[in-house]
Amino acid sequence: MSTDAGRVEDTRDVLSLGRPGTILAWVSVVVAGVLFASPLIYAFFSALKPANEVLATPPSLIGSEVRWSNFLEVFTYAPFGTYILNSFLVSIAGVCTVLVVSTTAGYAFGRLRWPGRDIVFVLFLGTLMVPQEVLVIPMFVVMQWFGWVNTFPSLVFPWAFTAFGTFLMRQFFRGIPWELEEAARVDGAGPVRTFLQVILPLAGSAIAVLAVFTFINYWNSYLWPLITVNDYKALGTLPIGLASFSNQTGTRWDLLMAASMISILPTTLLVILLQRHLIKGIATSGLGGR
Repeated sequence: MSTDAGRVEDTRDVLSLGRPGTILAWVSVVVAGVLFASPLIYAFFSALKPANEVLATPPSLIGSEVRWSNFLEVFTYAPFGTYILNSFLVSIAGVCTVLVVSTTAGYAFGRLRWPGRDIVFVLFLGTLMVPQEVLVIPMFVVMQWFGWVNTFPSLVFPWAFTAFGTFLMRQFFRGIPWELEEAARVDGAGPVRTFLQVILPLAGSAIAVLAVFTFINYWNSYLWPLITVNDYKALGTLPIGLASFSNQTGTRWDLLMAASMISILPTTLLVILLQRHLIKGIATSGLGGR
């Protein structure tokens, strides 16, 4: 009893000593949050201003009137609904493809033993050092060979086989105890059944992390859709749609700000909904295994 009482007192002493540090940490977090959120806050209020007041000098946070109609005018000024639908289709298809490729490849690199596995994995990771701008021309030529230029497959498949997702899933799979896999094999399960029924159900958090990162990458991709798509009105994605608010006659900054606010809603909601899984997945995906 005395030992337990001593531990409680020690814990209280630590908490009391750390209280100023805790307050300082919270203040720092709040200040950093306000600094990071201030551009978004200003953009939101700019979306509610009349067009001639967005770039007025001196700048003001709130305009002379609040125009919620700007958010509706976005859909009449450009085919913004089509851009949103295309981005959803491309992003969801990209996420599904990346999850299938990365989980299977991560399992092969992390759990299976085969000659040259580590050498192939290092070479595969080396592709992460090649910037996207270097690959767009060779990738465009490949799309021409397949006849996929100006099609949805050209927006999805070229970037679905990256090493990041495979590395993430490999690291998570290597942290799973080998005893589970050995028990499954004793029961007669092969590699495929072990992967589907034992390993994959344990990787929910890592899959959530990979899904969110992949969705955001596809959702925000601008350079590749700009190159591979010719019919922007039919196949354009949101980044291309945002660029359509700037043309030869000028830039509709009020509509551009409104469209930008609409475009960040899906990714923001996705991160909020999967926040618990993201924290758990990021914390555990770096664990090493045997």
